[in-house]
Amino acid sequence: MAKPFFRLQKFLRRTQFLLFFLTAAYLMTGSLLLLQRVRVALPQGPRAPGTLQALPVATVALGVGLLDSRDLRDPRVSPDPLLDVDALRSPLARLPAGPLRWPRRNRNSELRQLRRRWFHHQGSPTLGPEAPRPAALSRGTYLGCFRDEGQERTLKGMVFYDLRKMTVTHCQDACAERSYVYAGLEAGADCYCGNRLPALRVGPKECNQECKGEKGTVCGAVDRLSVYRVDALLSSSRKRRTATYRGCFRLPENITYTFPTSLVEANVTVETCSGFCSQKEFPLAVLRGWECYCAYPTSEFNLRDAVDSSLCGQVPKAQRLADYCEVYQTPVQDTRCTDRRFLPNKSKVFVALSSFPGAGNTWARHLIEHATGFYTGSYYFDGTLYNKGFKGEKDHWRSRRTICVKTHESGKREIEMFDSAILLIRNPYRSLVAEFNRKCAGHLGYAPDRNWKSKEWPDFVNSYASWWSSHVLDWLKYGKRLLVVHYEELRRSLVPTLREMVAFLNVSVSEERLLCVENNKEGSFRRHGRRPQDPEPFTPEMKDLINGYIRTVDQALRDHNWAGLPREYVPR
Repeated sequence: MAKPFFRLQKFLRRTQFLLFFLTAAYLMTGSLLLLQRVRVALPQGPRAPGTLQALPVATVALGVGLLDSRDLRDPRVSPDPLLDVDALRSPLARLPAGPLRWPRRNRNSELRQLRRRWFHHQGSPTLGPEAPRPAALSRGTYLGCFRDEGQERTLKGMVFYDLRKMTVTHCQDACAERSYVYAGLEAGADCYCGNRLPALRVGPKECNQECKGEKGTVCGAVDRLSVYRVDALLSSSRKRRTATYRGCFRLPENITYTFPTSLVEANVTVETCSGFCSQKEFPLAVLRGWECYCAYPTSEFNLRDAVDSSLCGQVPKAQRLADYCEVYQTPVQDTRCTDRRFLPNKSKVFVALSSFPGAGNTWARHLIEHATGFYTGSYYFDGTLYNKGFKGEKDHWRSRRTICVKTHESGKREIEMFDSAILLIRNPYRSLVAEFNRKCAGHLGYAPDRNWKSKEWPDFVNSYASWWSSHVLDWLKYGKRLLVVHYEELRRSLVPTLREMVAFLNVSVSEERLLCVENNKEGSFRRHGRRPQDPEPFTPEMKDLINGYIRTVDQALRDHNWAGLPREYVPR
């Protein structure tokens, strides 16, 4: 009897020791994981640049921000920064010397944790015992707290966000640059501009959220605007935009109906007329002799049929008797298509806006959002795009609250997740240059000469040219319902092509709204001008490679009963 008892006692002692050992190992593992998370967590102080150093070099080189690891199935995809935009604007400056490498695969579970942590910490800063106050050093005049919600917004001339660095001065300068009189800040990070004051003033305590980039300063609240008058800044704004000449046009038959507001003044100038129309929030200033008219583009006056400018170059007295007028674009936006929102109900059809990187996906999203009035989503998260007004960037890509979802993915599984797709195709020569510029210098910059002359450029072409072809071929093969749109055709015939895209999305829009989109067609993400000393970057070997892919894609489109590639794609 004693022997079995002794064995049982010995077993229990060993079990106790084993449990103690497992418990200690569990606690040590948890501590290590906690330390690892603290190491890569997003800091709240001035040590933000250190976070970049903690991220993998390949991640920074590709411009990847805080992404879900499932968004890194193919590193050729163009996810963009979520961290401090200014810190990531020139990531190449922080990399070690030597050529960049474009890795084939990169899965990093830390990125998922970072993205999740970022999303859960986007509320307004915790307010101390002392409530935030209007900016003491503001150059504008604080007018109070106003209610301004939904589609009835008064300040809707220009909208942008800054999740990390919004300040009162930043918003005021942006509105003054576009010749707006009022600047309103909402929810700590949103800036709205306009020339009409919201009608409903509320108590000052209802504006109780701090500005993201200026502690102790009030930046409105949810559906509440802290409004400043900034007209005194207009003349001193260094970046203030001026009127842009649109051309000489024939006057419409019914001037009173087409031009609802007018000003007749001796020696009226372009600046006087543009300023008058900007205050009235009209995007067009029309001059005929001493007469100034303000207008929107309409079907009767659509600015597509310009005539010789010499017909408008007469002296004012003679010009008043003529049937022609000069048209100028004012600095203010056409507000007939700026209101956007999420879908009121979850979409039953999951639609992709698919393209190869550098094919104009962001521009197409701008057009779709303004045409339909609904936000577009993204398979990735790009803080820069969110700050410029693409509010769907922050929404989960599978929420079905957006009209369509941007993606650069290819492959059967990724494609079959969507019920239908708009497939946007651009000339590969243009796409490769645009994407290389974006990777090396951000959305609006140009890659420096050292990048073009190094091994990075040929390595990039060899890797990405095949992807341009496989992307189109995969979507043609696995896509359930497609609308093929060529970037060049969209630029040439914007309204007809956009009307077709909107109909594919099953949204009805008015002709007036489409004309508004045409008037605001450029958006905020377009590289202006040409890269200095822009040589031909493609070698004969590169051209042979790309031309082969062009022929393959052209034949595949025809085999699937689509028109072939546009003529400008033909091998050069």
